[in-house]
Amino acid sequence: MIGLSIAWKAAAAGLDVTVADPLPGRGAGWAAAGMLAPAGEAHFGEDTLTALNVAAARAWPDFAAALESASGGPVHYVDRGTLLVAVDSSDRTATDDLLAYQQSIGLRAHRLGAADCRASEPLLAPGIRGGADLSEDHQVDNRAVLDGLVAACRATGVALVEDEVDSIEIHNGSVTGITTGRGDRLPAGAVVVAAGCRSGHLGGIPDHLLPPVRPVKGLTLRLRAARGTRTLRRTVRGVVHGRHCYLVPRGDGTVVVGATVEEKGFDTSVQVGAVGDLLQDARRLIPCLEEYELFDTTAGLRPGSPDNAPLVGRTEVRGLVMATGHYRNGFLLAPVTAAEIVRILGAEAGAGAGAGAGAGADFGPFSPGRFIRPAVPGPQSRPAAAPGLTPVAG
Repeated sequence: MIGLSIAWKAAAAGLDVTVADPLPGRGAGWAAAGMLAPAGEAHFGEDTLTALNVAAARAWPDFAAALESASGGPVHYVDRGTLLVAVDSSDRTATDDLLAYQQSIGLRAHRLGAADCRASEPLLAPGIRGGADLSEDHQVDNRAVLDGLVAACRATGVALVEDEVDSIEIHNGSVTGITTGRGDRLPAGAVVVAAGCRSGHLGGIPDHLLPPVRPVKGLTLRLRAARGTRTLRRTVRGVVHGRHCYLVPRGDGTVVVGATVEEKGFDTSVQVGAVGDLLQDARRLIPCLEEYELFDTTAGLRPGSPDNAPLVGRTEVRGLVMATGHYRNGFLLAPVTAAEIVRILGAEAGAGAGAGAGAGADFGPFSPGRFIRPAVPGPQSRPAAAPGLTPVAG
């Protein structure tokens, strides 16, 4: 999501762009639900990140419209808001605490009683204890967006090289290009590292500049309503006996269910227990889901960082730019990340491409430099191949 968004916007700004990725559009974003949730993902102590998320959410209507125009297909942007609900009294305490925090930092959200929740979404279980209306949380169809980005990239002249990146070439302190897994060399004046959770495993980058991102596994299920079965009106985010679960309805009658967070390295297998837990929690929120068909299970690897915030910006190597570590907010932050990277690339090229396009987003606190370790003498590269979305602009 991040790499393709940057590639499309960079090409639209007049740069020559190549994306190196074995499966463009099929990274972690394919397993996502497409939630654009500055409120739902707001956590205590993350005020600066939440401010960035809010700026990103406000950039999405224009981004969605431009993508639909460039790709010729819909992305199904929906701005009805999210319903946050609690199953028991302890869950209600948790939702009230979250609501109070959101309101304290200026997010638009208000408390709802149990009857109000069921009036807003009649399919909710009768025992729901109440919740909140998160009006600033929206959604898109993640797979439609990714397919649209691939189409938009092709339409704007982006070259798609379906191969992994083996290493980034650096000479005399400047980027000179990349080498692919097949051994092909692609020269470039700038390289954007947007390889998700594998960004820290790219060869050629000095060890002290490798981004400290890790894979955080997430599982989503896709359910389909039987003919004649009632469908959800709104996105529902539930707290179920302390566990979090979300249900995102699509216009075609399907529902995306998710919220698992597992630290299991690069494991993308789908375990029966995880599927069972998700379905159990989802049915406690929406009992009629037992009549739905389970037709898709997908595990993806989010790029987590030590502080849950992205790494976006220049490095001390000229032409080496980072756009990784977006964790749970890859879709939400894509428009402003792309604008910021295009601004940087334009400045590097002396062309001013995309200047001022950041839609009010402040990336200063999210510079890759906040994690730089002191350089040490000796070999300075890690020779691990890494598939991912790595636009190369030159």
